[in-house]
Amino acid sequence: MKCPYCNCDESRVVDSRDTTDGVRRRRECVGCQERFTTYERLQPVNLYVVKKDLRQEEFNKEKLLTGIRKACEKRPLAAEAVEKLADDVESGLVHMGKASIPTSLIGDMVMLHLKKLDNIAYIRFASVYRDFADITDLKQEVDTLLGHHAPPDGQLTLPS
Repeated sequence: MKCPYCNCDESRVVDSRDTTDGVRRRRECVGCQERFTTYERLQPVNLYVVKKDLRQEEFNKEKLLTGIRKACEKRPLAAEAVEKLADDVESGLVHMGKASIPTSLIGDMVMLHLKKLDNIAYIRFASVYRDFADITDLKQEVDTLLGHHAPPDGQLTLPS
């Protein structure tokens, strides 16, 4: 680390503190004894989403959140739960270690989380994500949901 005052290559760390997005360090130059602050931040991983038409675009968490929020609209879900769902999906994508992720994988991850969180939000998301052609496709998805999972705590069951 070069001193911003004298360009000396040596400095010592006087104080180090964690911040919300990294580490803040107070340094003292060995040459001129001036103090300066440096910040260490984790370099975010660039994730790219591979669309159905094979175009690639940079992953946008806000776009993901918008889709999840639409599915959860007017549902008895805390905003924190929706944010956590998006964080969990993003974290899962980063932990895969791949630079390019197909939209189908992202959609499947969201659906997996929504299925555990709220059946109605799950069906809403699935209807857009899977692009149901007609009511038969929707009914089939609801039947699958009813056959394999009990509703999350506090949620009413769907009528047969």
